Amino acid sequence: MKESNYVGWEEWVSLPELNLPALIAKTDTGAETSALHAFNIQIFGKENNQMVRFGINPIQSDDRYSVFCSAKLVDQRNVTSSNGITELRYVIETDLVIGGVKRKIPVTLTNRENMKYKMIIGRSALDGFNISPDKSFLQEKLTYELYKKAKNYNYRRALRIGILSLEPKNYSNQRIIQAAEENGHFCEILNTKRCYLNIESDNPEVHYDGKILPHYDVIIPRIGSSITKYGMAVVRQFEAIGTFCLNSSSSIGLSRDKLAAHQVLALHKIPMPDTAFANSPKDTKHIVEMTTGAPLVVKLLESSQGKGVILAETKKAASSVISAFQKLQAPFIVQDFIKDSGGADLRLFVIGGKVVASMMRLATDGDFRSNLHAGGSASKVKISKEERQIAKLAAKSMGLNIAGVDILRSLEGPKVLEVNSSPGLQGIEEVNKVNVSGKIIDYIERRLGLAKKIS
Repeated sequence: MKESNYVGWEEWVSLPELNLPALIAKTDTGAETSALHAFNIQIFGKENNQMVRFGINPIQSDDRYSVFCSAKLVDQRNVTSSNGITELRYVIETDLVIGGVKRKIPVTLTNRENMKYKMIIGRSALDGFNISPDKSFLQEKLTYELYKKAKNYNYRRALRIGILSLEPKNYSNQRIIQAAEENGHFCEILNTKRCYLNIESDNPEVHYDGKILPHYDVIIPRIGSSITKYGMAVVRQFEAIGTFCLNSSSSIGLSRDKLAAHQVLALHKIPMPDTAFANSPKDTKHIVEMTTGAPLVVKLLESSQGKGVILAETKKAASSVISAFQKLQAPFIVQDFIKDSGGADLRLFVIGGKVVASMMRLATDGDFRSNLHAGGSASKVKISKEERQIAKLAAKSMGLNIAGVDILRSLEGPKVLEVNSSPGLQGIEEVNKVNVSGKIIDYIERRLGLAKKIS
């Protein structure tokens, strides 16, 4: 019969706070502090609350399998190994479970990739146990099969999140940072223009201010229309590294290209205003006739926030605007003007396939554009089941995990006007009194398999 307070020279252990349900560790009474194998060790967070992120290959026979962990940094100390080499190591504290015993212990992080054991248990962690140096596995035997169930573990870790943006003080960015920090994560702004790329097939990198950027668990692209192409290239690079990007580069590009976006909406049978596009000046008359005629709306393909959008109230005015755009070689589309919308539209905020908030935006007197950036006002609104479903389908058709879907109410039913890949938060949060930024962080946590935060 096994005695519960005996351990052998090697034992199965678990580190539940690090999402490591099974490790084979060597007991070493010659070492005071325990040591854990770690690679790609990075420090992040604020000076008074620093975190350490690292990877570990927990399975002895398979270094291809990795788990990434994060923990609060509690100390840094010089440690001299048995071969006389001294190195500076980061120290964390975490729960260690051996058999039925769980205790909080300090652990130093060091690269043990050439060592058989991924963990050394020092004597301070073995207090109360009797060591049997000639025996193995006297405590409960675990199995690496537990890693297949690791997603069901009650596990949280701090995420390192980067927001790609040119506006660090922007309301939306600051709210996302606040929501991330309230959930125990670290979030910072990365100026998109200051990112530059080292494109290699085996080791892609993103550089920033002369240094290689550390690994980010999540990138939230909030890229202005003026730098869409470069922003997409930066997001693609993060995707190549393996970072989860809240919206993919391809979905951003599709939503920003109004012609392609409307073609995709049509492909998925999603209702929208009748839309026409042509390149030749000879086609001006036919472009107008493709829609219901004047009045109609002429939009530059890369317009945003109501800029580059013109209402032509007569056929003559429409022809003049279209001809001017064609002479400037500025690509554009022409759409029906939905007069019965009354200068108002709906903004539905979609996160992970769910509509989490909505508002009605109303144009100012004398303007037809309801964008808040164009001076429009916002109010709370009750949306229909059909409007909710259309918004979800529109976001899905673009491949967007987060989207602001703009819908016009017409006598024929709701019609999608635009799908925005970087929707603002201020108007929709203030109108609805809903923490949309918090819902964005909640979605990120679900996608990365983190357990819910315990209040």
